[in-house]
Amino acid sequence: MAILILVTGGTFDKEYNELDGTLFFQNTHVTEMLQLGRNKVDVKVRTLMLIDSLEMTEIHRQLIVDECRRAKEDRIVITHGTDTMDCTAHTLGKANLPKTIVLTGAMVPYKFGSSDGLFNLGSALAFAQVLPQGVYIAMNGRYFTWDNVRKNKRTGIFEELR
Repeated sequence: MAILILVTGGTFDKEYNELDGTLFFQNTHVTEMLQLGRNKVDVKVRTLMLIDSLEMTEIHRQLIVDECRRAKEDRIVITHGTDTMDCTAHTLGKANLPKTIVLTGAMVPYKFGSSDGLFNLGSALAFAQVLPQGVYIAMNGRYFTWDNVRKNKRTGIFEELR
């Protein structure tokens, strides 16, 4: 069965406006990233939203939970902004869905050319294939369980709580 990739936005999909220096959303880059990475895993890509995770509310998180619950796929990767990724992972973890769900993101937009997003997406797809049911965050080649992770705002790196 295919892995479902749910797109929610975050730095992964931000574009840069060269005229005014702002970041904005237009479309997801996930399909392009999969092609560039020569992906051979059967995936389905569905865009739920394109927002910065700092703008994400509990209503958005519940939409993500509901979409995961309704999905026929039992392995799901979610692209997400890193600032509140742990909050969404916590919401999904408490929902206790019988699926393997892996959230991932990027610290640098894919369109910048030096993004960690391609590596993180590939890692998330690999982890989604081999990890048991549960909710995880995959960043920088590592995975973390939903109940034992935080983003260190000083270093910009995800780490275990204990």
